Amino acid sequence: MAFAIPEIPSRSVIKLTQFYGVDFTSNPFNVSVTQSPYAENMIRSEPGKVRKRMGYETMYKFTGRINGHYARKKDKYDLIHAGTGLYVMKDTPQLLYSEMNDAKSYAWQFGDNLYIVDGKKFLVYDGTTAKPVEDAAYIPTVTIAKAPNGGGKQYDALNLLQPKFKEKFLADGTSKEYHLSFSGLDDANVTVRQLQGDGTWKEISGFTCNAEKGIVSFTTAPGKSPVTGEDNIEIEARRTVKGYRDRINKCCIGVRFGVNGDVDRLFLSGNPDYINYDWYSQKDDPTYFPDTGYSVLGTNKSAVVGYTIIENRLAAHKDDYEPDRNIILRSGNLVDSEAAFPIYNTMKGPGAIARDSFAYLQNEPVFLTSAGIYAIAASDINAERYSQDRSYYLNGRLLDESNLSDACACVYNDMYWLCVNGHAYVLDGLQNLGLTKSEPYSNRQYVGFYCTNIPARLLFVKDGALWFGTNDGRVCRFFTDETHYLSYSDDGKAIAASWQTPYVSGSNFYKTKTFKHLAVQLVNSASAGVQISAIVKGEWKTIKEFLNGVSYFSYSRLSYSHLCYSNDTSPKTFHSKLRIKRVDKCSFRFENDMLHESFGIVQASIEYVEGGNYKG
Repeated sequence: MAFAIPEIPSRSVIKLTQFYGVDFTSNPFNVSVTQSPYAENMIRSEPGKVRKRMGYETMYKFTGRINGHYARKKDKYDLIHAGTGLYVMKDTPQLLYSEMNDAKSYAWQFGDNLYIVDGKKFLVYDGTTAKPVEDAAYIPTVTIAKAPNGGGKQYDALNLLQPKFKEKFLADGTSKEYHLSFSGLDDANVTVRQLQGDGTWKEISGFTCNAEKGIVSFTTAPGKSPVTGEDNIEIEARRTVKGYRDRINKCCIGVRFGVNGDVDRLFLSGNPDYINYDWYSQKDDPTYFPDTGYSVLGTNKSAVVGYTIIENRLAAHKDDYEPDRNIILRSGNLVDSEAAFPIYNTMKGPGAIARDSFAYLQNEPVFLTSAGIYAIAASDINAERYSQDRSYYLNGRLLDESNLSDACACVYNDMYWLCVNGHAYVLDGLQNLGLTKSEPYSNRQYVGFYCTNIPARLLFVKDGALWFGTNDGRVCRFFTDETHYLSYSDDGKAIAASWQTPYVSGSNFYKTKTFKHLAVQLVNSASAGVQISAIVKGEWKTIKEFLNGVSYFSYSRLSYSHLCYSNDTSPKTFHSKLRIKRVDKCSFRFENDMLHESFGIVQASIEYVEGGNYKG
């Protein structure tokens, strides 16, 4: 009698060679083989590969929360706004100004000066001192070619920041009373200057002022102009319009923009008393905000949250309370030699929710909305709506965060970092996963990563490194040398990094699987290890630990617990037999939570055998 020898069940192999971030939004059992249903503190090392993120160290500590960071070009020292103080960041921070608003602030440079908004007082920093802009704001000449009894030609608009104004008169040689354009002056202390024969202006006396009527009376009538037809009397007076200064002082957001897309004017908004207004300065002069230079953007039920620039057009982003269209696009033109900023188009889409979330990733503006991190593509500027979601794969966790309006963002090394509640949601501008079926109107989806233990209140880039400020007054800098072991700690504490594989359910999900073997290839380093776990029927179990094997000898990382004499720096492969039997699916996790240890995954492989029908 002949006996049939049963065939050895063929093994199936799942190979993981590409690692394209997390997918928090899809059902965990439907996540692509190239993505992870959960990965923590892993970041792109090169396209398609991941490593543990580098850590950070605290560089400065203040008593107040960190509200702002800015630098004047060519200055050796930056500025930090902490609590109510503005500091120059020398070896020991030096207090410049002590009456800042304890809120986030922003700055822009014009000429040699930095102009700072904090929602309380509009400030200027000249490299030495910081002071209110209103203290040295431009004094407008409101009228020229004016006869003593009135008339003339309107020249400048009043300055919102400056109660002083000037008027120029052409004296007739007989008139003693000179009528200003405004009554109700602040006081009778006016200044009068007279044109001299050599072309200079000289301050003169011999007059009185009726502040209530706005009339200056001379004891002796000023003589005619030494230059025929040219104004020869200039009167400077003060007239405060209640609330004018606060229209600018209470602004807390802004952008540089101008005619034909130039960036020669400062646009400001965010005033809680005028939530749908913005104001723009004179060209190249943020000390002069004409009282005629403003726009009303949509309804007063919705606030302006931030700005972006798209193809030489200024986009004002409003919140979700705007009942109609919440992105208002304006162009910059000259009309009768005067700057004008008419509305070019309005678009409907998710409203912006975080003032500190606006940045540019791959030359497109991105910002946080109630529906995720959105962008506006150049092709959208003529459309009725926009729907460019860029964070589909992060939204499943991101949109569950509380206090999203407090999120801050920054672009660093082609990545958009958005931080909120100690978590970082990262979009990788170098890796585009294309479209998703659920986002048919979005033309790209970036690879996304998720990091923890990053308590950032604000983010900024300085000297080629990513920095952040915290609510407890720390200013921290991320390490930049991925080869150095000290780069892998957060202020001396270990970084817990992990990558979970998608669920492996085989070619037939209803068949039982017996997992036989697992192999993982890791980036070699002077010190690194890996713990491998599997989730079986809802419970995570440790399978294998390789704590010492991923290493080569390095004098910079001499540790007797990891002592190794190998000079081989190539990736290291580790494998383990598995005894996971008769399950319908399984997921594996690679993790490293050791202090001062790097951790990079090159590839992994999982072998399993399919059997009969799964019975639960």
